[in-house]
Amino acid sequence: MSGTDRTAEDEARTFAASPPARGQGFAVTWWGRAWLKALEDAALDGAQLRKGRTRAREGAVGAVSVRPGRITAVVRDRDGSAHRSDVLLRRLTDEEWDRFVAMAADRAAHVAALLDRDMPPHLVEDAASAGVELLPGMGDLEPECDCGAWDHCAHSAALCYQLARLLDQDPFVLLLLRGRNEHRLLDALQRRVAPTAAADGESAASGVPADSGTGAGVDAVTAFAARDAVPPLPAPPLVPSEPGQPPSLDTESAPPADVDAGALEFLASAAAARALRMLSDALRPDHGQQPFEEELTVRQDCVRLAATAPSPSTSAAHLPLPVSLPEEPTAGRLAGGSGRPARELDAAVRAWRYGGAEGLAVLDGEWAPDPADLIRAQAALDTAWEDGDRPALRRSGPGSGSGSGPGSGSGSVRWGVTGSSVELRYGADGRWWPYREERGRWYPVGPGDHDPSVALTVAIAAAAPDTPE
Repeated sequence: MSGTDRTAEDEARTFAASPPARGQGFAVTWWGRAWLKALEDAALDGAQLRKGRTRAREGAVGAVSVRPGRITAVVRDRDGSAHRSDVLLRRLTDEEWDRFVAMAADRAAHVAALLDRDMPPHLVEDAASAGVELLPGMGDLEPECDCGAWDHCAHSAALCYQLARLLDQDPFVLLLLRGRNEHRLLDALQRRVAPTAAADGESAASGVPADSGTGAGVDAVTAFAARDAVPPLPAPPLVPSEPGQPPSLDTESAPPADVDAGALEFLASAAAARALRMLSDALRPDHGQQPFEEELTVRQDCVRLAATAPSPSTSAAHLPLPVSLPEEPTAGRLAGGSGRPARELDAAVRAWRYGGAEGLAVLDGEWAPDPADLIRAQAALDTAWEDGDRPALRRSGPGSGSGSGPGSGSGSVRWGVTGSSVELRYGADGRWWPYREERGRWYPVGPGDHDPSVALTVAIAAAAPDTPE
């Protein structure tokens, strides 16, 4: 065995076979998709590619061996026959590797990205500028299979699709296929960076030499002197105008019987909407001063998920009834998870849209304001209307007693308007929330407010179309 062959033998990596993953896509990362593009652009028979994708999803690809210039696996057909399949990719020359190491050593961000198992586009672009092509192009993936096919067959295609998953997890797999394993490449980068960093450190420290021993870390003076080598942070991303489209689950294979494809699509859409909101919040100037959101219970989170369904209107003053909800059976599952009957989910969704967890708590519970809060609330109501114009209020709820005004009875938790189907509810957060009765059930019709006169105005406006003249 030659020295070159022994090096290849030492650098080989073997990845265990993956279980079946029906309905699962391939190549999440951009470099994984570039790998598959090189395959799909060059293959002459699209039917063989489709068969290969199916074989890979069914778990027909055995353990995958990756070594410089070659990947190998045994792929089984549905009839049980097994075929050894190989895919070859040109190894980079020593000169090309020297150029790549020199390029990466001059850019600290490239090394950091690789250590984070990332391969940003600018790393590949800079390598190409140095004359080093990392990703394969059209026709670069050369198949060899004992089935006798001269082009990509279902077996070599399945192997390529399986490797795309491995590339997603670790871009060093591609670098190994091009000729260098992770340890060998990082050692070369360290040897390249150490002399430059040490020289910079000695200059910055006025003659104090840095530790030049390999593998012993970097002297603090050297690290501080090299601080300017770290590139500046990129500009904040632009906030999209709307959430991205979720992936389509319409695949060649039907989902298993216990998988609800509709629920998965709904969750993907909800996750995209939440990610957009979180990104918008994170880019606000005062984001660092905002309190952390409390972790939701399972019941609260089910209502939050249902509240992400699109609604014809999200006006703060009024929402149409019934509230737009996810389609069945997703809505039923969310209602069950929230601990309420399906017919009550729309009220919970509206409460969440108006006030999040606080609004939902007002729908589900009752709180008694203390006497000082009642006095302040009555004063706000008295000053909001002219004498005699203020709506007549009645008390309801535990401890309401027999008084007729909002200030009587320290246990008052709800104030209803006499002769109208509206009421105010007091929340644990000290705000008053407007509610309206519709078809024998109570619904929130606006956000809470510390001024009960504001909340009462919202409630009366919401009920105006149904108030008798």
